[in-house]
Amino acid sequence: MLPQETIRQKRDRGKLSRAEITEFITGVTDGRVTEGQIAAFAMAVFLNGMDREETVDLTLAMRDSGAVLDWSELGGAVVDKHSTGGVGDNISLMLAPAIAVCGGFVPMISGRGLGHTGGTLDKFDAIPGYTTQPDNALFGKVVREVGCAIIGQTADLAPADKRMYAIRDVTATVECVPLITGSILSKKLAAGLKGLVLDVKIGSGAFATTMAEARELATSLVEVANGAGLKTTALLTDMDHPLANAAGNGVEVANAVDFLKGRNVDRHQWKITVALGAEMLVSGGLAANLDDASDRMEEAFKSGRAAEKFGQMVAALGGPADFVDRPASYLGTPPVRRTIVASAEQSTNCKGRLAFDTRQVGLAVIELGGGRTRPQDRIDHAVGLTNIARRDWDGETPICQILARDEASADRAEKRILGAIRQGHEAPLAVLERIG
Repeated sequence: MLPQETIRQKRDRGKLSRAEITEFITGVTDGRVTEGQIAAFAMAVFLNGMDREETVDLTLAMRDSGAVLDWSELGGAVVDKHSTGGVGDNISLMLAPAIAVCGGFVPMISGRGLGHTGGTLDKFDAIPGYTTQPDNALFGKVVREVGCAIIGQTADLAPADKRMYAIRDVTATVECVPLITGSILSKKLAAGLKGLVLDVKIGSGAFATTMAEARELATSLVEVANGAGLKTTALLTDMDHPLANAAGNGVEVANAVDFLKGRNVDRHQWKITVALGAEMLVSGGLAANLDDASDRMEEAFKSGRAAEKFGQMVAALGGPADFVDRPASYLGTPPVRRTIVASAEQSTNCKGRLAFDTRQVGLAVIELGGGRTRPQDRIDHAVGLTNIARRDWDGETPICQILARDEASADRAEKRILGAIRQGHEAPLAVLERIG
């Protein structure tokens, strides 16, 4: 089959057969399909969509473009979580070690930043020595011995998705339900999971900005995953404000360590982390119900065992053995530190109910060099935003601090942040809805 004919058919709103999708994805994997053709295909799907059958076929074709892992020898609950992306969303860093403390195994295949959202893999790249793309032997060893490993796609895990993912990031084809579904689930199915919980973000910092969009995406993910034999549920969670009080790569890692150590725990962040963990424990048969599972999650954090487990994972994948005790020694600080103060009008209007156009906050991080505008761009892992004001802001403290490599990028980021400030409403629930 000719790639351009597959593109033409989808461009003209036709339905693709399983054979056509499989052949196209095979070409993506072996290089016969060019970057331009991938971009054109992604745009055709973005504009004209795919039905559920096509989405399942796309997902399975991308899963089968490489190896599929088998964890049957573990004899335990192999579970995972995936977020559809947000700003300041570092929950995976706290969640995986807590699940391991509770007896689960978490082989987490994570992605890089996509659009305005940060990527879990980019955060771990901020840790010196940490191997984000180990071979399958090391990956398996760490999962078996530590209980969790957060890595990127290895060369033989869903390689077609890896290539498409990078191109979608820079061709304005990110916010597309079939492509998001296929991308997320192909990696999760290739990871050999028995249970999956999806964190579908909704709000100004998410790809789904309305409840209807979030439900559509969550329903697609849950139905396709369960249709492929993977037990899956989804939680719809709020992303109308940066989740952590930091946004960037190294700064979000530092925030995660503070969370694990009990030094800086945002209430919203805590509720979502515990809720997702509870779903994972129940799906893996490690807890009888969500109340019991929530108690176990809270104990994993409060006992300090989740922090210890995170440190073990970092060391096992090549990072510093004392990283949890001395994160600031390894993450680095760029030379420009600027405090951002709101205007008098913003202080008056937003006191006690601060909100952001959170997408603009994510774009401010990219302005600083903490994200990509081209697939080959290098990321500056030290830049970002810290001390981001929370919803109940007192109207007086700074909005945030900018960590920048130079004054020019700090100027651009400051302009975006000040322009993103909004008057919020009553703080929403952390978890808005459950699907599945």
